Amino acid sequence: MCFAAGDATGGGGLQSDILTLGSMGCHPLGVMTAVSVRDTRAIEELVALDADAFMLQARVVLEDIPVQAFKLGMCGSVENVAAVAEILSDYPDVPLVLEPALAGGPVDEGEAEDMVAALVELVLPQVKLLVASGDELLRLAAGDWDDGDDPGGDDAEFPLSAQEAASRLLALGTEYVLITGAGQPGPQVVNQLLGSAGVVRTDAWERLPGPFLGAGATLSAAAAAALAHGMSVPEAVREAQEFTWQALAAAFRPGMGPAVPDRFFWARAQDDDAH
Repeated sequence: MCFAAGDATGGGGLQSDILTLGSMGCHPLGVMTAVSVRDTRAIEELVALDADAFMLQARVVLEDIPVQAFKLGMCGSVENVAAVAEILSDYPDVPLVLEPALAGGPVDEGEAEDMVAALVELVLPQVKLLVASGDELLRLAAGDWDDGDDPGGDDAEFPLSAQEAASRLLALGTEYVLITGAGQPGPQVVNQLLGSAGVVRTDAWERLPGPFLGAGATLSAAAAAALAHGMSVPEAVREAQEFTWQALAAAFRPGMGPAVPDRFFWARAQDDDAH
C-alpha cells in the first residue's frame, strides 16, 4: 500500500509508485493524500485531501486485502501525517519505506517545518527504511534538535554531515537509512545504506545524464516492492537501485520538463527483441 500525492504527469507521486510496484510484480494499493497540480516542469499547487476521507479508504482496503509493505511519500499536511502514522501503528510487522519528499510542493514554510516535525515524531520510529538525499536527512535531523543542543556553529546552515544526520535518525527508531548520492558531484552516483551498526553497504552507479523527474520516488517504491517479495533490507536496496538505474537509462521526455523514468523498460526491451 502506498500513500502519496497524486501526480498526473506520471513522473512522481502516487502514479510513480503504482507503475514501479506493478512493474516489479506487486499489486499496488494506492491511497492519495494530496493532489499535485503540476506539469513535468514544476508544481503549481499542492492540495491536501481530507484526512478522514483517505483514512477511511485505507482502512476499508486493509480490512479486505493483506499488505506486505507500506510506502509513504508526500502527505500534504500535518493532519495527514498524523493520520497515516495512526494507520501504520496498527501494522507494526509490515515494513514501511519512507520517501520524505520534502521538496514535494509549494507548501507554506511554517507548515512545511511542522510536517517535518510530525514525520520525525510520529513516523520515523515506525520506519524500516528511510530513502533520502543528504539535504533531506539534514532537515529531518535538524527538526530533532533540543533547545539546549549546540548546532555546531552560527555560520553553518546544517551542523551535521549526512552520515551524522542518518545516525541521529536511526537513534529515533528508524532501522535503516539509504543516503542517495544523486545530488553530489562526480562521475558516479554513490548510495550508502546505514543501520544501527554503521555502514551496511555502499553502491556506486554510472551517472546518467539528467535531470530526472521521479527518480527518488522510483527508488523508494522499488525498495518497498522488494521488501514485499520477502527480501532483506540490504538485498532490497540493491535490487531497487538496479531497477531504478535501468529505468533511468531508458528514461524519456513526455513533456517540456525533465525526463521520466521508464518503469517498464524490461517490457519494451522484450518487445524490441521480438522484432
